[in-house]
Amino acid sequence: MSAEPVVFIDGEAGTTGLGIRERLRALPVRIHSIDPVRRKETQARSEAMAVADLVVLCLPDAASKEAVEMVERLAASGQRTPKVLDASTAFRTAPGWVYGFPELSEDQPEAIRQASRVANPGCYPTGAIALLRPLIDAGLMKPDFPVTINAVSGYTGGGRTMIETQEKEGGPAFMLYGLGLAHKHLPEIRQHALLEKRPIFVPSVGHFPRGMIVSIPVYMDLLVKGTTPADLRRALEERYVASSFVRVCKAENTLVADALAGSDDMELRVHADEANTHVVLTARLDNLGKGASGAAIQNIALMLGVSPA
Repeated sequence: MSAEPVVFIDGEAGTTGLGIRERLRALPVRIHSIDPVRRKETQARSEAMAVADLVVLCLPDAASKEAVEMVERLAASGQRTPKVLDASTAFRTAPGWVYGFPELSEDQPEAIRQASRVANPGCYPTGAIALLRPLIDAGLMKPDFPVTINAVSGYTGGGRTMIETQEKEGGPAFMLYGLGLAHKHLPEIRQHALLEKRPIFVPSVGHFPRGMIVSIPVYMDLLVKGTTPADLRRALEERYVASSFVRVCKAENTLVADALAGSDDMELRVHADEANTHVVLTARLDNLGKGASGAAIQNIALMLGVSPA
């Protein structure tokens, strides 16, 4: 790999692509771009891939799959083959792809460093998995626990159409969606949180640009016998004690969803009632930060072996 690795963002004009491009200024890399007029041309994209050390895909699922096929054709023809970081949902549970959540386990950063194919996590799954996986790993929550996840995101998570509608028409103020209970993030959450049962997941969008809260209610008597809220907090603290981006915070009576807008951090909390019979686990993050572009920068740094300048 060259002294200054080359990164090509396929789909750099989108919300996530723009966020990644902006954040890449902090890394010692060179961004290779193509003429905007040619950004959808297969030949131009293939040529850009061929000179890159890493290709970041900020595309819809079907287009990401086509882009990966383009990379594979480069390999088949004997040309230089870049690593790939995909920001869509296309490969987050796919065999041969490493899940790009460095805090997932102690071994995950090294797995990402060594990988040629990494799938960037979704925003909702980032919060849900961050809360659930340490509790299951610690033996406090059994894999068959009946998990319910409620979440609210800023409207920038809904893509260009939703952004334009929200900014032009000013609403709605709050909207539940995915009420068919088959949201595309469910397989990702279930696989990487090590859940045996499919969670009930109810996402929503609020009339604010950026920010997110993921909340998971827990009946304490359904956890492993003897587990306390302090045990839950301790398990989270031990998992993230060395993280630069994830921190366990003191429980609060109210949380504002957009408090971390513009940040790549994530805050986790354990909220308990006075009798310690009910708990709500919460994760607060920026859906475009740790939930998208910020996570991508973490993965890019690991995959290229670089650090912020």
